[in-house]
Amino acid sequence: MRVLLVNGSARPRGNTAAALEEMAKTLEQQGIEAKIFQLGGDPVRDCIGCGGCAKKNRCVFDDDIVNRLIEEAEQADGFVFGTPVYYAHPSGRILSVLDRAFYAGSSAFRRKPGAALAVARRAGTTASVDVMNKYFTIAEMPVASSSYWNVLHGAKPGEVSGDGEGLQTVRNLARNLAWLLRCIEAGKASGIEPPQNEYGSRTNFIR
Repeated sequence: MRVLLVNGSARPRGNTAAALEEMAKTLEQQGIEAKIFQLGGDPVRDCIGCGGCAKKNRCVFDDDIVNRLIEEAEQADGFVFGTPVYYAHPSGRILSVLDRAFYAGSSAFRRKPGAALAVARRAGTTASVDVMNKYFTIAEMPVASSSYWNVLHGAKPGEVSGDGEGLQTVRNLARNLAWLLRCIEAGKASGIEPPQNEYGSRTNFIR
């Protein structure tokens, strides 16, 4: 089993990366393969709502990292989305990437468990986690939880290592995610099939 951990910071060695590395280490200890996916600092466009992805399962714009994320997601069994906090909100980078990845390639994520974490100097962490959780809940993804909110604190790179409770929280999150993955695997082995859900009705609020 493999978990893909997405670093929504442009800094590959910042505090968000350190938090994800702590999770990855704990997942590996639990027998789960972990891969950190860096969004990096190159330009990323926002979704333009063109609808061109509907039949391709890929974004029509292939000049940035989004389609590569979808390809990695297809090979993953679970996810962690990590973000720094900018103006009490996740980074625009990770939101633009996830908007396009979920529009174009939602089948790569569907019914696979996920978790989000946020890192900030001070405030905006729980609001950021709330925003990230919405990607899971619209794609029928079980949401892994921890022993506290999935938040850590640090400003300069490396400061998150001083947040003992935050690191404890992400380790517990990793253990819970590993447990959930094993439960899903055991269910499949026992013949438990996913539900056959309904998708046909779409109701607009403006007549």
